[in-house]
Order: sequence, then structure tokens, then C-alpha cells
Amino acid sequence: MRYISDLHEGDQVSEIYLCKTKSPGTSKFGKSYYSLTLQDKTGMIDGKVWELTNAIGHFEAMDYILVRGQVTSYQGSNQLNIQQIRKAQEGEFDMADYMPSTKKDIDGMFKELLAMISKTKNQYLKQLAEKIFIEDKNFAREFKVHSAAKSVHHGYIGGLLEHSLSVAKICESYASLYPQLNRDLIVMCALWHDMGKVEELSSFPENDYTDEGQLVGHIVMGAIKLDRLIREIPGFPPKLANEVKHCMLAHHGELEFGSPKKPALLEAIALSQADNLDAKMETFAEIMEKQKEDQEWSGFQRLLDTRIRKTSI
Repeated sequence: MRYISDLHEGDQVSEIYLCKTKSPGTSKFGKSYYSLTLQDKTGMIDGKVWELTNAIGHFEAMDYILVRGQVTSYQGSNQLNIQQIRKAQEGEFDMADYMPSTKKDIDGMFKELLAMISKTKNQYLKQLAEKIFIEDKNFAREFKVHSAAKSVHHGYIGGLLEHSLSVAKICESYASLYPQLNRDLIVMCALWHDMGKVEELSSFPENDYTDEGQLVGHIVMGAIKLDRLIREIPGFPPKLANEVKHCMLAHHGELEFGSPKKPALLEAIALSQADNLDAKMETFAEIMEKQKEDQEWSGFQRLLDTRIRKTSI
């Protein structure tokens, strides 16, 4: 298979890709065209169908399509000008070639997550974590392969697990550096802080916001689920329950970033910082991975509010 990351300007392409989006449009001359987003596991490319001839078969968004065309350059990015399209048949493609995935071992990461739970001394927090990640096997299965975002960071298979584990490891180091932090509270909250994303985002290949995700959001969805699970644990201390829910509700740090509450506990402050750090590190890494080898500085990055480049050594 010829992956999108290997395409260069001038290349002739005859390959099957996932049609992530399909948008009809009309040119300034009144001609109809299609604007597509094509995807494989290495990335995405903008596709344009300027001539809607008989060579363009019927297809919809989220179909796997065989496209024939040429790679051009538009505003510094590759674009595929397409002359032929047909819907791919079952057996002509392997879904694993089209879904971006973590480079880390999913089962290995989940074992690390379980090891963190086993080290937890607070019986209530440990019970809550076991309810989420061990007893609810369907949730655990989804959590292991879900993405952490639609496109911003960790937007790939295993991304949610990778991000949650990384944030928990950062929080573990915070707890060792600052003894005033409650290790069990901050690390367990780090593991489940984004649990609402399992319902906020649909599974691959869509990986898009659900209706509930759009209307409620993963922070509130996660807090609602936590509240329900806490009520199932006999004797769970009310103050601890409120602290757990607060860490969930405040983990984006600021009201303008989507947090219903600003951090009012030391653990909530540290968790929001760890979450932000891991998100920015991954965002930076993903941008650098897409840079051309001879390109030193990136263009302006809206998510980081600056241009960036790799360190010289």
C-alpha cells in the first residue's frame, strides 16, 4: 500500500483510502465539485474532484474508495486532484491500514495502569478504580483502543490509554516531589480523568463527536459516571467523593478551557497541569513528525499559539 505520508508532489496515485469527509461545493464559475478528506494510518490529505464525470462513482463519507489522481501542492500542503473514484469492495483493504494507532504496546500500557491501581492504599479509591477498569470489561475494552481526541492530540487507536497513563505517571512524579499531595487521589483521578471520552467520541473509523458528546461533554459525562459508581460503594466518604468529582470537573484548569470549576484542591491543580503538559508535548511531537526534513521552523501553530522548531541537539 502507498501511504499518505509517502506521497510527494507530482506523484500519480491509484490507491484505496478512507473517505473521512465529503463536501460538495460550487466553483466561482458555477461548476460543481467535491472536497474530500482522505485518511490512512499515517495521516490525512485533502482531495479535490473538479470534474464530476462518469468516472466518479457513487460513494459517501466513511466509505473506503479507490481513487486515481495526481498529487499537487496547495499553500504548502499536498493535495490530491482526483479523476476517478469507485467504492472499494470487501476484501480489497485491511482496516488496520487506515486507522492511526499508538506506537506503544496497548496491553503493556494497560498492565502498567493496573499496577498503579494495585499500589493504591486507600480502599475506596482502589475500589472505584477497580469498578472502572476491571469489573466493567466492556468499558475497559473500549478504553484501551479509544482515541483521546478527534484531532488535537492522541487522536488515534490507543490514544486515550496512552494519554491517561502518561498523565498518571506525571502525577506520580509530582506526588514524590511534593509530599503534601495525596498520591492515591491524584494518580487515580489521572487514570480516569478522561473516561467520559469513551462516550463523547464515537469509535473508529468515525472518531467524531456523538450527540451526547456535543451537548454534555466528556468532563461532565465523566463526573456523572463517577457519581453513580461512588454511590455503589458502601461507606464511601462524602468528602472524598466530592474531592474525586472536583478533580474531574476542574481538570482543564480554567473556565475558558471547558472546566465547570477552577481547581480548588492541590491535587486538582497538579492534575490540570499534568494534563496540559502531556497534551502539549504530544501536540508538539505530532507537528514535528509531519514536518518536512529540510523544514526548520513550522508555520504558526494555533494550538500552541506560536511557531515551533526542533531543538538543535
